Amino acid sequence: MDGQPRIAVYPGTFDPVTNGHLDLIKRGLRLFDRVIVAVGRNPSKMPLFTLEERLEMIRQTACIDHRVEVAKFDGLLVDFARSKGAGAILRGLRAVSDFEYELQRALMNRKLDRDIETVFLMTGFRWIYISSTIVKEAAQFGGSLEGLVPPIVEQRMREKYKYLNGLNRPRHAL
Repeated sequence: MDGQPRIAVYPGTFDPVTNGHLDLIKRGLRLFDRVIVAVGRNPSKMPLFTLEERLEMIRQTACIDHRVEVAKFDGLLVDFARSKGAGAILRGLRAVSDFEYELQRALMNRKLDRDIETVFLMTGFRWIYISSTIVKEAAQFGGSLEGLVPPIVEQRMREKYKYLNGLNRPRHAL
C-alpha cells in the first residue's frame, strides 16, 4: 500500500436506515479505514423521510465510530467518490436479483472511472430479508420493527406514520 487511507463510499437512499445497513457499515470498516455513507436522492423513489431527516438518523446510529462520515450527494456517484478520495464503492447483496442490478451499476461506474472499484459484501444472514421498503410497509400497518431498525429510527417512523395518517396524506416526504 502507498500509505493512503482506504476509503469506501456506501451509497443509498437509506429511507430509513436499517440494522442491515448498519451491519454493512460495520463490516466495511474491517476492510476500509473510512466509510462514507452517501445519502442520495433517487428520483424514481418517493421517500418517507426528507433528505435531512435521513442524514440525521444515520448520524445518530452509524457515527458512533469516528471512521464513519455521512454526507449527501447529488449527481454521479463516481464524481462524489473521487471528490472524497475514495477508491471503492461498497454495496450489499441480499439475493441473486440484487446482483444483476448491482452488476449493471458497477459496470457503468467502472466505465465512468476505472480507478474506483466496486466491492460487494453479502448481507449478514440475519438481515437478508430486510429492506427499507419492507420495514416501511410493516411500520405503516403497526407491525413490530424490533430488531429491524435502531430504536431511534423506529420511534421516528412511528411518529411519521402517526402524523401522516392523521393528515390523510400520501405516505411519502413532501
